[in-house]
Parts: sequence; structure tokens; C-alpha cells
Amino acid sequence: MKVLALSPHTDDIEFACGGSISRWVKEGAKVYGASFSCGSADKSEFKESCKSLKIDSRLLDYPVRNFGGHRQSILDELIGLERSVKPDIILIPSSTDTHQDHQVIREEGFRAFKRHSLLGYEMPQNNLSFPTNLFVKFNRNDLVAKLYALSCYKSQANRPYISGEFIESLARVRGMQAGCEYAEAYEVMRWMI
Repeated sequence: MKVLALSPHTDDIEFACGGSISRWVKEGAKVYGASFSCGSADKSEFKESCKSLKIDSRLLDYPVRNFGGHRQSILDELIGLERSVKPDIILIPSSTDTHQDHQVIREEGFRAFKRHSLLGYEMPQNNLSFPTNLFVKFNRNDLVAKLYALSCYKSQANRPYISGEFIESLARVRGMQAGCEYAEAYEVMRWMI
């Protein structure tokens, strides 16, 4: 399985999908990542985090909160990824994500990958609501891998949503809903069989 994770900013994928990615990589999946802006994070933090989760990543340099002015360029990047990666599943921001950069990545991602399976990921700090219609269960080792990947972002440590307590609590809530100890929830936007 090939998974392509589209991350508007460098820590979004680790936050939303780190446990799932850890599980999938252990099961033999190849995970590719594209982050469209470094934001206030350091590039070395991004590289260390992706390396820890075994994400084959690339970092682009679009201006934070101004992706809307670069839609065509972003779409061209995504079409290039579709051709080079040929992913089975694409992870994109959910349909209820209110952040303007996340909305652009979702909309252009849907355009570029409309013939693929698309899962919208959860960002509680940006979601007014979130449809939890797919769960990926994972174990304690995957949670630890996710927490370690997020800890690489030293420059983001002051953000409340990146705290280990919050991350574990959310994984436990989603796990309880899925009938296991830990899970991450996704919105099924399109599923191809």
C-alpha cells in the first residue's frame, strides 16, 4: 500500500495521523508526505520527525495563510505527486477544517486525486465538527512513535494541542469509540475499491 499524506504545515500530519502512519509502516506500507509550508517550525525538526516515522517527505515553501494566492502552483505540485507516487490512499484535511491553508490543500487535493481513496484527517483546533466514519486502531508503541515525532518540533512545544497529554487523550477517546485502547479518526471523503 502507498499512502500520500498532504500536510499544509510541517506538524499537521504527525499530529493527525502519526499513530496510523506508525502502524501502516510496520505493516509494510510506503508512506510519502508533502508539507507545503514550514511555518514557524525549523526544517531540521521536520526532517527528524519524518525520519522517525519513516515518511518519505518533501518540504515546499508556500507562504503561511496565503495558499489561496498559489492554487494553480499547488495543484501542479499535487498532480506531479499523483504521477510520481501513484498512491492508493491520500490523507488530506477534512471537509470541516476551518484553517484557510488547510482548505486550499483539501480543495486542490480533491481535484488532483478525485479518482483515488481520500481520507480527511482530524485537527480538533480547526474543526467545528468532525465526521468520524473511519477509525485506524493502533497500539501503545504507535502512540509512543507519534509522541516522539511531535516532540521533534521543539519550536511548537508551547502550543496546547501538541502536548503529550492532549494527544494521548484524543487517541484514547477515539480508541474508546472504536473499541480499542488507541485510534485516530478519519472522514471518508471518497473510497475506491
